[in-house]
Amino acid sequence: MDFGIVHAKIDEIGYITHAENLGYSHCWVTDSQMIRSNCWAVLALAAQQTRRMRLGTGVNVPGLRLAPVAANGIATINRLAPGRCFIGLGTGHTAVRTLGQKPMRLAPFREYVQTVRALLRGEEVDYTLHGETRPIRFQMREHRFIDLDHPIPIYVAGFGPKAQALAGELGDGLISGLPRGGTVPEMLANARHGAERAGRALPAGFHTAAMVNVALLQPGEAVSSERIVAECGAAVISGLHYLVAHHLETGAEPPAYARPVWRPYLDWLNQAPPEVRHQRLHGSHYPAGADRPSAAGGRSAVADREFLRADRRGRLRSRRPPGQGQPLEPALVRGDDAGRR
Repeated sequence: MDFGIVHAKIDEIGYITHAENLGYSHCWVTDSQMIRSNCWAVLALAAQQTRRMRLGTGVNVPGLRLAPVAANGIATINRLAPGRCFIGLGTGHTAVRTLGQKPMRLAPFREYVQTVRALLRGEEVDYTLHGETRPIRFQMREHRFIDLDHPIPIYVAGFGPKAQALAGELGDGLISGLPRGGTVPEMLANARHGAERAGRALPAGFHTAAMVNVALLQPGEAVSSERIVAECGAAVISGLHYLVAHHLETGAEPPAYARPVWRPYLDWLNQAPPEVRHQRLHGSHYPAGADRPSAAGGRSAVADREFLRADRRGRLRSRRPPGQGQPLEPALVRGDDAGRR
């Protein structure tokens, strides 16, 4: 099992090199233009300041750019870090919801993944834009503006069975999360189903990555202690943002672990005018502890604890043999904890 970090701050590239020195294997740079630094700028700097760490997006969002542009972006980074790059692709969460838009539907997402995959393999592909379809391919490769000679794996993000099956059908790996994406055996079963549907077996090196919160408990320490809430609360409460957005778009009911804070949180959200509620919902996405809103009249700490308990249950249900995947850690543990790790 490998451990990676998630990062997206242009003036803290040293955080990535520090993680590499500690043995973290991957850096996943988020693609969320309204709340984070530009992913390609962060990756370019990281490529020049690391030597071993694998670098890529976690994840690129089709609604933000054309498929050839996304393929060019990671192929350009691959020129700086040859053989160390990957690209993650997903339908979108904060990147589109901070614009007041919905994630891409699965059918056009499939076409997007297919186009990126073909281009990164150096193939020619029929590409449709503005109602016109033309064959396209990367040209002038002999001048080495990009690097396709070193393979760039595609990891498909999926939290539901259909998207996870798509990862098995078209991807070199799957990105999901615990507990929202199910247990790891369930994720892999869905991916295998997609692979079988495409007439292939999952590749031997099929990469499984899960977004989790990692913290080292002291002897006898509860998972809902003040220290763990301070370390992980901002990350796990961001899961509530997704559940609320999904509810507003589909009417889906919350899972049991969210119900204690559900109504107060919606009441807090609804204090904002309808046209800017999407800003309020995602304005505290992975904030520092002091910046977290006391959502629903000071209930954010309660929500943190409920989500931490649920997250712990999900991880305990999802243990898997070494080598099957990688947890993505939203924040690198600093100080003594990092040294011990």
